Amino acid sequence: MKQLREGSRAGVSKFEKRSLSPKNVVAGTFAERCYNLLRTVPRGMITTYAELAHALGTRAYRAVGSAMNKNPYAPKVPCHRVVNSDGRLGGYAHGAKAKEKILKSEGIQVRGGKIVGFEKHLFRL
Repeated sequence: MKQLREGSRAGVSKFEKRSLSPKNVVAGTFAERCYNLLRTVPRGMITTYAELAHALGTRAYRAVGSAMNKNPYAPKVPCHRVVNSDGRLGGYAHGAKAKEKILKSEGIQVRGGKIVGFEKHLFRL
């Protein structure tokens, strides 16, 4: 707990650095494993809830969505880059308009609530 409190004063805690390290993808809670994988999705790309779930060896797509909704590391863990498998934006804790705005700032076009050129921007894990 001390590390978590220190993190709020110093920016990034030792716990956060350790839990977000790629070598820890298989360690930690389900949500932490989701966050670790999501950090590998580069700017200008998106992935899906299903893609994250499959990479974690599960079909718990909704659990991935729940983890994204509760993401305490945003924007370092870019949950705005996770969309539905059909290219629709899906949910976002700060609202769909905010998600669309962030994606557009990363060069991803959105029209009618869907990613334009979905396959071109899809980052497979």
